[in-house]
Amino acid sequence: MISVAEAVAAVSSGFTPLSTERISVADALGRVLAEDVQARLDSPFADVSAMDGYAVRSADVADVPATLNRIGESAAGCAFEGTVGPGQCARIFTGAPVPAGADAIVIQEDTTVEGDAVTMNEAARPGRWVRPKGMDFAQGDVLLSAGTVMSGRHIGLAAAMNVPWLTVRRKPRVAILATGDELVMPGEAVGASQIISSNSLSIAAYVRELGGDPINLGIARDSEDSLRRMLDGAKGSDLLITIGGASVGDHDLVRRVLDGEGFDLNFFRVAMRPGKPLIFGQLGRVPVLGLPGNPVSAGVTAVMFLRPAMNIMLGVAQSDGSGETALLGCDVPANDQRQDYLRAALSNDDAGRRTATPFDAQDSAMMARFAAADCLVIRPPHAAASKAGDTVEIIVL
Repeated sequence: MISVAEAVAAVSSGFTPLSTERISVADALGRVLAEDVQARLDSPFADVSAMDGYAVRSADVADVPATLNRIGESAAGCAFEGTVGPGQCARIFTGAPVPAGADAIVIQEDTTVEGDAVTMNEAARPGRWVRPKGMDFAQGDVLLSAGTVMSGRHIGLAAAMNVPWLTVRRKPRVAILATGDELVMPGEAVGASQIISSNSLSIAAYVRELGGDPINLGIARDSEDSLRRMLDGAKGSDLLITIGGASVGDHDLVRRVLDGEGFDLNFFRVAMRPGKPLIFGQLGRVPVLGLPGNPVSAGVTAVMFLRPAMNIMLGVAQSDGSGETALLGCDVPANDQRQDYLRAALSNDDAGRRTATPFDAQDSAMMARFAAADCLVIRPPHAAASKAGDTVEIIVL
């Protein structure tokens, strides 16, 4: 067995960023930028009003009340082309350009209007209620960096920058192959010795969550011919994930079939719990990640190994390896030689400190507990017993 750190390093070294494609900014939700994005204009494009009111010369309203003559109006999309001179003002609305000559806004609540005579009841210093040109950003500013996963806020910013097209990483195509005679799909008749195939759906959803396109190859039965035929569906993908059949039992055929197809094994088995029977290697041009069949083992190993592989292919910045921490919510015993990932619930104690409380049962077949978990508590190999209140490293789910 190799350590988790060695396994993560091996998997990470097996991937490189994918090619890029050009997409509309409207279609960019969840996509990963492959290039920095520069603003194509200033925002705002000119000095504009932040409020409805009157554009004035601050010198004319230093002493109030002061009555000025309204000479025009400036609205968003319809600027006043004249110049505000001494004793004059212009009606202005939020977002409208400040007319030449004016340097402040008096809001409409602070005025008294009689025809074109407008009395200013509050003084205004230079720049009052004026948003200066380029206050938000200037043309040429880099506001979105390569590696950004585009959210709705990022899309809004890119649109405001007048950027209609974005260069993003191609979505990784991830083929997923479940194995086992015992598996049936949800809703199908379940025989006495059969179970529901939940892992392939869970892993496919996780691939989508991480920014990829899953390709569900279906369920290969426990025969070499079935496995071999279904492996053909992985050709052209960026990653093949097999689920189950990777242990050492008589019916665990994945290694045997892969080897027969020219599989280049990198490692087999990792010193971790859950998830020891884990395979990684190369089948022709396709990297292969063989996950365990137990649902929690598959889920935990996906977090530990699939996520960094996807991030590398998408060009998403990797963490420096330092984990988040929490206080233990209960005592935990000493650990053995395998790194343990305890499913746990997060809460805050009376002092507001984040607390992780491992569930009392940690069996790798207990999917309900995994779904209810907020985090994984990491127990290093040979860790001594820990008490409630001790600080532990966690992975937030």
